Amino acid sequence: MSTRAQAVIGALYGDEGKGLMVDRLAAATPEAVVVRSNGGAQAGHTVVDPAGLRHVFHHIGSGSFAGAATHFSRFFVAHPMLLLDELAALGELGVRPQISSDPRAPVTTPLDVILNQALELARGTARHGSCGLGFGETIERNLHPEFALSTKDLFRLDLHARLVSIRDAWVPVRLAALGITALPAELAAALADDITIARFEADCAAYLERVTLWPDRRLCERGTVIFEAAQGLALDQDRGAFPHVTRSNTGLANMLAISAEAGISELDATYATRCYTTRHGAGPLKGEVPALPGIHVIDPTNAPNEWQGTLRLAPLDLGTLRNAIAHDLTLDRGGIMVRAGLAVTCLDQAEDDFAVTDDGAAIRLDPAHAASRIADLAGLPLWAESWGPRRGDVRLCTDAAAA
Repeated sequence: MSTRAQAVIGALYGDEGKGLMVDRLAAATPEAVVVRSNGGAQAGHTVVDPAGLRHVFHHIGSGSFAGAATHFSRFFVAHPMLLLDELAALGELGVRPQISSDPRAPVTTPLDVILNQALELARGTARHGSCGLGFGETIERNLHPEFALSTKDLFRLDLHARLVSIRDAWVPVRLAALGITALPAELAAALADDITIARFEADCAAYLERVTLWPDRRLCERGTVIFEAAQGLALDQDRGAFPHVTRSNTGLANMLAISAEAGISELDATYATRCYTTRHGAGPLKGEVPALPGIHVIDPTNAPNEWQGTLRLAPLDLGTLRNAIAHDLTLDRGGIMVRAGLAVTCLDQAEDDFAVTDDGAAIRLDPAHAASRIADLAGLPLWAESWGPRRGDVRLCTDAAAA
């Protein structure tokens, strides 16, 4: 049983290359299990395998192309409807991951999706940047024990009655609390149709055929742990710019709690950042510009969409980067040893003399040496840099244990 784990954490607003880094670590880690430590199906971690196969991981750990298993921790919100679609897509690529889940992992229902979309639509131009997949509403509902639904509850003999109760008792109360007096016609029809619940029950049955219950406390029995965080530190519910945050802890907090249960005593945390900054969805973005001089942005994953709009851009701000990581590293570790390093991605998209900023001043960098300079200014050792979308494009700069 290994008492040492690795972790990949987004340093800013997500989309920093976490999937790429997890894939690279999993390929170098025999019998790895990738642990989803926060978030849910709204994650989108892109991996391109050495043969060129591409997948955007939502539920499943990004180490799957490298043969790693996946574990949903008690902090991960499962979405049975979307998991089955993802498994089908991976199956077409010849990937059939082993999946386990802590029994306490919350479960999203179609009723949460309806509430989420109704709320975001009602906000109009003041949207918070939600993906519209029901994540935040799942968290809210699970704060009320009589309406809570976790993975273990999918075995309940009264599951149907619980779902009907959520629809008939919880949804009206929640809509009233949100100040929503009427649903858009399409959402109202889905809410009223009994087929919505019936299809979800079928999805839950299929979900249980693919997911094994396994408590977080026995996690190390599954393999060598690689924690995969979702979103980024600047979107953390406790540290981000409210209300434009996710309802989860996006950094070390959940990983430390899981590690304490599982008996993990050492954690090597890789904080990932692009050599520039992106943000998908509403909220502040320091130094935002319509286009970045010296950067050829390549991002087929984050296409414009109804819920989050178009990918936003800014030069990498080193002060924001330093502060986000420093705050995360101030958390009480409960005796767990944490080592931290930086991974800088998307360097292949940068031209000579591209700029990052620090305290309002522009710093011009040569891509060949930019990663080490950014790491120095961030106050962390450089552990990795990437020059393309595949694991072979990632250069591991030092052994984390010796850093």
